[in-house]
Amino acid sequence: MNTEVTTSKAIGEILDQTFRLSKNHFKHLFLIMLIFGGPLYIIQAIVQLATGTSFFRQVGGGDAWYEQIISSFDESTYIETPTNLGADLGLILIGLLTIIFLPVAQAGIMIAINHIRKNEQYTIGQVLKHAFSRFWPILGSSILFGLIVFGLVIVPLIAIGIGSFIISAINPILAVLIGILLFIGGAVGIGFLVTRWSFYFGSVVLDRESPGLSRSWKLTTGRTWKLMAVYIIIYLIISSIGVAVELTLGMALGNSVLFTIIVNLVSLFTSVIFAVGYTVMYLDLKTRHDGDDLKDLIEEYNDVK
Repeated sequence: MNTEVTTSKAIGEILDQTFRLSKNHFKHLFLIMLIFGGPLYIIQAIVQLATGTSFFRQVGGGDAWYEQIISSFDESTYIETPTNLGADLGLILIGLLTIIFLPVAQAGIMIAINHIRKNEQYTIGQVLKHAFSRFWPILGSSILFGLIVFGLVIVPLIAIGIGSFIISAINPILAVLIGILLFIGGAVGIGFLVTRWSFYFGSVVLDRESPGLSRSWKLTTGRTWKLMAVYIIIYLIISSIGVAVELTLGMALGNSVLFTIIVNLVSLFTSVIFAVGYTVMYLDLKTRHDGDDLKDLIEEYNDVK
């Protein structure tokens, strides 16, 4: 038994375990993500090349070099390259396929980490087969979760907008202050609810329970604020990595095909970190709620007997 992923953890321990697992098993975990995302990004690169984007360095108009680089990210500056409807539809299709299949890659990482947790041998093929067996439950549950999040965001925004508009007719300054307070409160409330339901994914993948929203609610009871903090920290870390790479390479390569390929690879890398962190959090919740560590120790004791 790998106690590193079964014992209950504090925030620092979750983060430490996340990066340790990502480092020690990076080759297999990144390969799982690459198998799903790689072909889609290759197609994206081909579409970009077919529409006239330079492979190594793309520049736009402007006198100074930085103006040329910045304008390369503005498609409206390419007067000589007309909009290609087929290419736009192709990129939209790639985006949809990415949304559909990358969760399956994340499921594969969860399954691999679960094998590591149990000190079980596994192959990439076995992990992918297991992940694909949960494809439809993952897709259906993810759509339901997405609709819930959409409703949680849109309804408060509409309410805040209408309320602020009405109050602004009486006192504009008061309307701004109330709008800011409602926005902050709404953001915290939405974050709280999204966190409570976000572990549906682990339930669908590892516990084979769909849509998993009620189980996620039970697992996160009394742990929501800690989980929100971990989410925020991981998001800030992976966002910093992405922004640093995009700013550094963007100034050298512009919006070229090579730049897009590198950014996509970095995105896969950060997706691995997030998937590992999510898995560690989910297993920590299972340990606290289901007593998985005690069950596994009992099983080991019975095996020894």
